[in-house]
Amino acid sequence: MPLYKLQDVVVDGQNSSGKSTFRVPVHLKFVRKVGAGAYGCVASFTDTRTGDKIAVKKITNAFDDLLDGKRVLREVKLLRACCHPNIIKIMDMFPPQGINFKDIYIVTEVMETDLNRVIYSKQNLTEEHHVYFIHQVLRGLIYLHTSNVVHRDMKPNNLLVNRNCDVKICDFGLARVLETEVEEAQTPTDYVVTRWYRAPEVVLLASEYTAAIDMWSVGCILSELINRKPLVAGKDHLDQIRKIVGLLGNPTEEDIHWLPPNGAARAFLKKCPAAARPDWPTILPSASPKALEAVESMLRFDPSIRITGMEALRLKYFDGTFKESDLTIDTASVPVDWTFDSFEPTKSLLQQLMYAELASFHPEILDRDRDELAGVEYHDCVEA
Repeated sequence: MPLYKLQDVVVDGQNSSGKSTFRVPVHLKFVRKVGAGAYGCVASFTDTRTGDKIAVKKITNAFDDLLDGKRVLREVKLLRACCHPNIIKIMDMFPPQGINFKDIYIVTEVMETDLNRVIYSKQNLTEEHHVYFIHQVLRGLIYLHTSNVVHRDMKPNNLLVNRNCDVKICDFGLARVLETEVEEAQTPTDYVVTRWYRAPEVVLLASEYTAAIDMWSVGCILSELINRKPLVAGKDHLDQIRKIVGLLGNPTEEDIHWLPPNGAARAFLKKCPAAARPDWPTILPSASPKALEAVESMLRFDPSIRITGMEALRLKYFDGTFKESDLTIDTASVPVDWTFDSFEPTKSLLQQLMYAELASFHPEILDRDRDELAGVEYHDCVEA
């Protein structure tokens, strides 16, 4: 039996019928569809008991694809471990109707739009807007990086924005731990950082996961805010590198000291057409000298000299916005424990691990499902 009465709400979705049916508590009143992505559809609702607005993300058939299922679990685990004003917060997860559930409902704060829509809207954007947006992005990233987390998919679509221009980072399905062996095998793929925001090392060395790759992405986002068009829009991963070389100029030996001496990456770079060093005032003609300094410091070919989040906030670009005292909020007190990510996913194991997350929000389901749980050899994280 469900824990409370449910209703079906039909929302424009991405399936063959163009609709997605949300099964939500009857006290929620549908407001509108907010968006849709690779892992689900998001709609906003009003809680008629309190008047609060919430966003509900439905992930349909969450365990059919094991890799996607693990990404969803990773996102839930990470967001529950994070507590920062510039990172989206999970407020609730609707309890399933039984242990053999397929769909997941994640409740978060409502954010009206994302930075991609803002950039390509007719809204006038000043440097004050740019500074305010990027300042918040950097604060969220500092928190993540000091938590031992690299986001790996920073892009305007993953930066949620509300009417007050508040920014919250979302979509942690591709996030990874820094400096640890808890890793999945990786190969060059379009799933690792949306191509236009990929750092050179991500394309040339697919296993590179450092905080510097997020900073490269922020540099691309800031440039896109200023020019209102993508800075480096490669057609494929090789074309992306060609365009990066065309932007920054042919890398010197010092720029690529981190590449294997006789690897294919170096051979490819030697074949790239000759390109001069960037003339940033020409590339970003409307940018101020302070903005150009910020962009240039983030878009270094060599990740070892790329500016960090903390260093970036101390640039002149953020004078009047950055407060040293903010770092007490922005610096995580303890790193995220990544031991949860070290397992080979199966459908049943993913379902069990996600059930444990749901039960942490609604422990009453353990009593409701006690008989079913007793008949299943459940993972030890579920205390039936």
